[in-house]
Amino acid sequence: MAQLRQIKWLYLFALAFIWGSSFILIKKGLLGFSPLQVASLRIVLTAIIILAAGFFSLKRINRKQWPWVILTGFIGTFFPATFFAFAIDEIDSAIASILNSLVPLNTIIIGLTVFKLACTRRQFFGVIIGFLGTLTLIISGAQLNPDQNYLFAGLVIMATLCYAFNVNIIKRYLQDVPAIAIATGNFVGIIVPGLLMLVLSGFFKAETLNGSFFWESLAYIFLLATFGTALAKVLFNKLVQISTPVFASSVTYLITVVALGWGILDGERFSLIQGLATTLIFLGVYLSNRKK
Repeated sequence: MAQLRQIKWLYLFALAFIWGSSFILIKKGLLGFSPLQVASLRIVLTAIIILAAGFFSLKRINRKQWPWVILTGFIGTFFPATFFAFAIDEIDSAIASILNSLVPLNTIIIGLTVFKLACTRRQFFGVIIGFLGTLTLIISGAQLNPDQNYLFAGLVIMATLCYAFNVNIIKRYLQDVPAIAIATGNFVGIIVPGLLMLVLSGFFKAETLNGSFFWESLAYIFLLATFGTALAKVLFNKLVQISTPVFASSVTYLITVVALGWGILDGERFSLIQGLATTLIFLGVYLSNRKK
C-alpha cells in the first residue's frame, strides 16, 4: 500500500512536468504551423508512436469496452488537442495552463450532474469561487493584453470539460483495461480523423513545407507528441487506475506552476490581478475536492 502511494506521486510529478511543458511546445509549434496543423500533426505523430509501442495490447480490450475507448480518444485527446492549439494561438500559454487547472473542478461538476453524485455545501462554494476566479482571470488578461482575443479562453474551458468526462469514464468503465491498451485504442479511433484533418489543413502544400520555421516547429510538435501526448496518456491512464479521478485530475495544480515558469521565461506578461485570480481558482478546486 505504501509503495502504491509512492508510485502514484511519482506519476503525478512526472505528468506535471511533461504536461506543464506542453503549453510552451504548442506555442513554439505555432511559429511555423496553423492551429489546425499543430493539432492534427500532434495526433498523427502520437498515433504512429503509440501504435508501434502498444499494438499488441489491443487484444486486452473486449468488444463492450471498445465504444468507451473510442469515446475517450475523442474527448480525452482529439478535441482538447484541437481546442488548445486554437486557444494558444490567441492567448498566452501560461493563461491557458491556469484555465486548464479547472479540470478537477469540472470533474466534480460532471460527477454531480452526469453521474448523480451528492453535492456538499463546500463543493458548491468551491465551484462558485472557481468560477469567479476564472472570470477574473479572463477579464484581467483581456485588459493586460488587449491585442489578444480572450474569447478563445472558452476553448480551454471546453477542453477541461472534455478531460473531466474522460477521467470519469476511464474510472467507471475502463478500470480493468491496461493503461497502454486504452491509450493505443484511443488512437486507433482518432488516427483517421487526424489524418483527414492534417490533409485538409494544407500541411502538405509547398508554402508550409518550405516555411522558415518548418523544421523548428516540427521538432517541437514531435516532442509534444512523444512526451506530452503518447507517454503522458499512458501515465495518466495508469494514474487514474491506481488512484482516484480527483487525485489524478489534481495534476493540473502542478502543471500550472511548470507552465507559468516556461511562460515567464518566454516573456509572457503576468499581473498581480491574474495571480489573485489564479489563487481563487486553486481555492475553488481545493474546497471542491478536500476530504472532510
